[in-house]
Amino acid sequence: MVISIVTYNSKHIFDVLDNLKKEIGNEPNIRVAVFDNNSSNEFRNQLKQYSDFANITFYHENNGFGFGHNYNLLNADEKYFLIFNPDIIVTKENLYNMVTVMENDESIALLVPKVLNEDGSIQHLMRRRVTVFDYALRFIPFDFVKKLFAKRLATYECRDIPQDRFVDINMGSGCFMLIRGDIYKEINGFDERYFMYFEDTDLCLMLKKRNRRVVYTPFSFVVHFYERGSHKNWKLFKIFVKSMVKFFNKWGWKWV
Repeated sequence: MVISIVTYNSKHIFDVLDNLKKEIGNEPNIRVAVFDNNSSNEFRNQLKQYSDFANITFYHENNGFGFGHNYNLLNADEKYFLIFNPDIIVTKENLYNMVTVMENDESIALLVPKVLNEDGSIQHLMRRRVTVFDYALRFIPFDFVKKLFAKRLATYECRDIPQDRFVDINMGSGCFMLIRGDIYKEINGFDERYFMYFEDTDLCLMLKKRNRRVVYTPFSFVVHFYERGSHKNWKLFKIFVKSMVKFFNKWGWKWV
C-alpha cells in the first residue's frame, strides 16, 4: 500500500507524519509518498527531516490537490492507494482493518471510514446528493433557515447512515479514501481541473458511473482536524465556488 499525502504549508502535517512513523514506521509493505505544493522555504526545510521515512516530492508550483495525488499515484505499483489528508490521525489497527475489508470483498472499489473530531464526535462529510440548493444551505449564515431545512441537510450529510454495518454510499470524503490501485488508474485518478474541492465527489461519481462500489465502514475510524477553510477564508471560498461551477458544468446543474 502507498499512502499519498499532498501538502501546502499544512500546519498539522508534522504531527501527522510523527503519528504515521509511530504506527507504521516498521511496516515493509507500506510506503508513504508526500507531495509538497511549493510551500515556504521554512516549511520545506522542516519537511526534509522526514526524508528517511517518506518519499517527498518538492514541486516548483502549486497545481492543486488532485494534481499532487495523481503525481504520487498514477505510476505507483502498489495494490492499494490511500488518499490521506495532511490533517489525519490514524492507528495501524484501523488502517489494517480497512485493508482486510478490501481483501475480503473484491467488489469494493473505494472504502471510507468513520471520520471523527478530536472530541470523538462524528464529522458528517459523506454526501447523499449534490445540488446547488444544498450547498447554499450549508453556507447561508442564518440559523433559522438551517433549522427550517434541518431534515434536508441531515439527509444530504448522511446523518442517518447506519453505524452497525457496511453501507454503499454515493460520495465519500477525500480526507481519507482507500482505493484499489488498478481502479484509480482505470479512471485516471482525480480530475485535475479542480484545483481544490469537489475532486473527491467527482472521483466517487466516476466510480459509480462504472458501477463500482463506494462503501462506508463504521468499524474503522480516523481523527480529522477539520477546519472548514472555505467557510472562513474568502480566498478559499472563491476557489470552492470555481470548483463547484466546474463540477456542475461537468455533471449537469441540479438546483434542488
